[in-house]
Amino acid sequence: MVLELKSVSKVVGRQTHIHPTDLHLENGTMNVLLGPTLAGKTSLMRLMAGLDQPTEGRVFWNGEDVTGMRVQDRQVAMVYQQFINYPTMTVYDNIASPLRLQGKDKATIDAAVHKTAEMMKLTPMLDRRPLELSGGQQQRCALARALVKGAGLVLLDEPLANLDYKLREELRVEIPKIFEESGAIFVYATTEPEEALLLGGNTATLWEGRVTQFGLTPDVYRRPVDATTARVFSDPPMNFLQVSKTGNKLMFGEGQSAPATGKLAELPDGRYLAGFRPNHLEIGQHTPSAMKFNTRLSVTELTGSETFVHLDHAGERWVGLIHGVHNLEPGADLAVWLDPSHVYIFDAEGALVAPASYAAAA
Repeated sequence: MVLELKSVSKVVGRQTHIHPTDLHLENGTMNVLLGPTLAGKTSLMRLMAGLDQPTEGRVFWNGEDVTGMRVQDRQVAMVYQQFINYPTMTVYDNIASPLRLQGKDKATIDAAVHKTAEMMKLTPMLDRRPLELSGGQQQRCALARALVKGAGLVLLDEPLANLDYKLREELRVEIPKIFEESGAIFVYATTEPEEALLLGGNTATLWEGRVTQFGLTPDVYRRPVDATTARVFSDPPMNFLQVSKTGNKLMFGEGQSAPATGKLAELPDGRYLAGFRPNHLEIGQHTPSAMKFNTRLSVTELTGSETFVHLDHAGERWVGLIHGVHNLEPGADLAVWLDPSHVYIFDAEGALVAPASYAAAA
C-alpha cells in the first residue's frame, strides 16, 4: 500500500491553506505531521482522506488516482482529539459498528472485535458504555473502532491532546506497537516535537501550509534543512543570533569566537545565522570551549526537575532549558554558556550550511 500526494494544494478564497506538496507514504510506516496550530496539519489530512478535494494536484492510492473518490469508498479511518464514540452503545458495539456497516457476518465481526479489543487492552470493558470509561479508555475505544475496519490508511489528528499527562505517556508508548501490528499507513498530527521523537518513523515538518522537510524523524531533528524546520522541531523553538566568519574563526555577538572547523572552514567569509536549542544553554561553564553570553533574565518557569529561563540578549529573545531547580531573580543579569558543538549555521536565507557537530556525528 502506498499513498502519494503529487503537487497537491488547497486554496480557499484568497487564502492558501496548503502550498503544492509532494509526499510518498509507504505501507507499514508511522508518519508524523509536526507543526504549530494552523500550520496545515488537519488540512493536509483531510486531503489525504478525501474529505476535501485539492485545488490542484492529485492523490494516488496504490497507483490509482483517487482524487475524486468519496471518502466512504476509500480504505481510510480517522481519529480526532475529541472522543468520538456512540454513547448509547457498549464498547463491543462501538468497535463492531464499522464492520456491521460493511455487511460482515456475525462470526467475522466477533473475532475481529475481540482481536482488536485485546490489542487495545479493552477486553474487560466490552460490556461497558463509553461514559463508564476513563478518558484513555475512551480514546482506546475510538482507536479500536478505526483499526477494526482494516483500513490501509489511519489518520490520527492530535489524538492525545485532551488527555492528562499520564494517559498521554501510556498511549504514546502503545501507539507505535499498535501500528506495527496493523501494518497500515499511519499519519499522526502533533504540535509537540517530543511526541514526534517518541513515535519515531518519519516526520514532515509544516509551517504556514508548507511541508518544509520530510524524512526519518531522527534525521529531520538532527539535520533540519533550514531555520524554519529547526524552529518547528524544537520545543521551545530554537534560539538564533547573528554570527560572522572571518578566516578560521566564527565571531559571535560579544566578542566570543569559536574555531571554524570541518565544513565551516570551507565557508566563504561573511555573515550567517547561528541557531541552538534551548536545552544546550547552561548556567556555568561545563566545557572549556563553551562561550559566555551576558543576558538579562525576564521570567523563570519551574517544572519540578528543570527550569525554563526567558532571556534578553541584545534585543534577541532566548529561552534556556536548564537542568535542576534554580531560584533566579527576574530582571537580573545572567551569564549563560553555550558549547560551539551545539551550534547550527544557516545562511542569510535560512538554509542550513552546517549542522551542529554533535548532530553530524550522531
